[in-house]
Amino acid sequence: MPELPEVEALTRTLRPLVAGRKVLGCRVIHAIAVQPTSRRGAEQAAAAIEKNARGRTIRAVARRGKYLLLLLDRGCLVLHFKLDGQLIWFPTRRISGHVDVAFEMRGGTLAFVDRRHFGRVQWVDAPEDVPGIRKMGVEPLSREFTAARLAELLRTSRRPLKAFLLDQAKIAGLGNIYSNEAMWRARVSPQRPAYRVTRQQARRLHKGIVDVLRRALECCLRPAPDFRDPNWWFQGLETILAVYGRAGEKCRRCGGTIRRIEQSGRSTFWCLRCQR
Repeated sequence: MPELPEVEALTRTLRPLVAGRKVLGCRVIHAIAVQPTSRRGAEQAAAAIEKNARGRTIRAVARRGKYLLLLLDRGCLVLHFKLDGQLIWFPTRRISGHVDVAFEMRGGTLAFVDRRHFGRVQWVDAPEDVPGIRKMGVEPLSREFTAARLAELLRTSRRPLKAFLLDQAKIAGLGNIYSNEAMWRARVSPQRPAYRVTRQQARRLHKGIVDVLRRALECCLRPAPDFRDPNWWFQGLETILAVYGRAGEKCRRCGGTIRRIEQSGRSTFWCLRCQR
């Protein structure tokens, strides 16, 4: 699933491509991409997106958590990629292959693609109209995310640290992969109750979160996303991962064995020897 670094890389790369362009036409080809609840609801949502996007100018491209936002001169298109969603740019209005939603512009077509149909496209008056965005917590790469702010948030939660870090209402955009990496960098156990994380550990955790997200973003931008290649995907991220996906291997710091456990239905990777 694309997390904050991947979506931020998409945002930065898409911005110069579509900002300032007018959406001449919008086609919802697979209605499930815009409304998952019912067939009738999907058809209504598809008609609403096609109507509200047509003729609107993309004023800006932004990100909130794991959401990519196309801010229009009236309203906003909200994209969530879930597991496999991606964007493809066609140099003409003629599209090919699997496409869920197509936004036709002068000079090309921006297509939202998700063959597994987990990703979603929405049109709203403002980003805050999306419940997931309205409840979202602090952005971890913002000035507001400080070690003191993190320590304050930790004190209010009795959940295991891993579950706390995955709560988008606490920290926006931090997902399973980078929460594992941040806890390893901070030498903190994912099973430790959040309120029992010490101030010193909170400072290390804050640094771990910021450092791993910045490093991952740098990796995601080199090379930058290629919207013209339907087979393109982020490369090289595995080279910066110290624990995620490395169950049974030796810890790169202490030589202990990386263990995999399940927490809230998600895989957690950690070193029992150096993460306390």
